Amino acid sequence: MRLFRFADDLKIDFVKGRYLAFVVTGIMVLGSIGLLVGKGLNFGIDFSGGIMMEVQTPVAPDLARMRTDLNHLGLGNISIQEFGTERDVLIRVPEQTGGQDAQKQAIEQIKATIDAEYKDVEGKVEYRRSEYVGPQVGDELKRSGAWAFLLTIAGILAYVWFRFEWQFGVATIFTLIHDTTAVIGLFSLMWMNFDLSTLAAVLLVAGYSTNDTVIVFDRIRENRRKFKKMQMKDVINMSLNQTLARTLNTSFTTLLALGALWLFGGEVIRDFANAMIFGIVIGTYSSVYVASSSLLYFKFDDSQKRGDVDADESEEESVPA
Repeated sequence: MRLFRFADDLKIDFVKGRYLAFVVTGIMVLGSIGLLVGKGLNFGIDFSGGIMMEVQTPVAPDLARMRTDLNHLGLGNISIQEFGTERDVLIRVPEQTGGQDAQKQAIEQIKATIDAEYKDVEGKVEYRRSEYVGPQVGDELKRSGAWAFLLTIAGILAYVWFRFEWQFGVATIFTLIHDTTAVIGLFSLMWMNFDLSTLAAVLLVAGYSTNDTVIVFDRIRENRRKFKKMQMKDVINMSLNQTLARTLNTSFTTLLALGALWLFGGEVIRDFANAMIFGIVIGTYSSVYVASSSLLYFKFDDSQKRGDVDADESEEESVPA
């Protein structure tokens, strides 16, 4: 069953809107780079170091009251989020100056404050996990994350280059730079927490966008061989119209799942869902406008059009649905 169905003779001129699309793309990429240079990212404890505690309270916690009590301890900007059941709380505390002893003291202060809040409640507070991530570990995770990102991009480029002509590989890299930079720029603009789960979301967006782009590129390659005398812009428009229903159906159903994750997954996974939702929207847009339209600015070897379909028969065939 398809959510989106279009007529077989759909003829939307996507290539015509490429100049506006390139302007929007340029604004997003340059704006994101400017934000990263000028504002930076709100690195989570995974990258910046600090204390992470998982706590289960005997009753549903009053997060506003707990946040106020803990912030009065003078330990910095403490983040409190619900996760799992309604009684589970995740507490993030910035790294304290003074080494391991200062971190242990901060943990004891937090425990004492929470215990005092629930001293008159039947049951006891359960501290499931108390971890400290040092700055050295955070720096190592930053380097590992950067290598993971670069190797992912290199692997995608190698795959597209091997499967298609080099022009398709370069167009894919343009698209990946656009998609990943836009997602990271959103986190800088909104000052959302950027941690390992968010980085994983960025890499997932890169893979999703490439998958969608490869589908379109495969149809473009097929139509170039089938309609040998057709201009490149017409081949691109034809291919995009033929794959439009598939692109929208895939993106929409993925967004449905991510919407449920955003609504019911809790605060712990909210930033991951934000990155994925924005990335899917941007990836769909870039597959249609950025990746395909950029092929117009490369010179192709016309001998690559030779295929199994005879030239005369190719021109007489109707456009496939």
